[in-house]
Amino acid sequence: MEIKIGIQNIGREIVLESAQDADAVATVVEEAITKGSELRLKDDKGRIIIVPGNALGYVEIGAEEARKVGFGQF
Repeated sequence: MEIKIGIQNIGREIVLESAQDADAVATVVEEAITKGSELRLKDDKGRIIIVPGNALGYVEIGAEEARKVGFGQF
């Protein structure tokens, strides 16, 4: 799933692909915002993204979709 993170006073957003469940990501984001702790997410390549919770502008969590295989679009 695609996750977009907007940071306050920064024009560029962080975009990553993650295999984490949408509900799990939402829980971690909520905790980071309410406690002011850091937001830690792991992407598909095993990299860890850390953002201070008090610097978050928004987090957009994409829908979980199965990857399409083939040449045609259905």
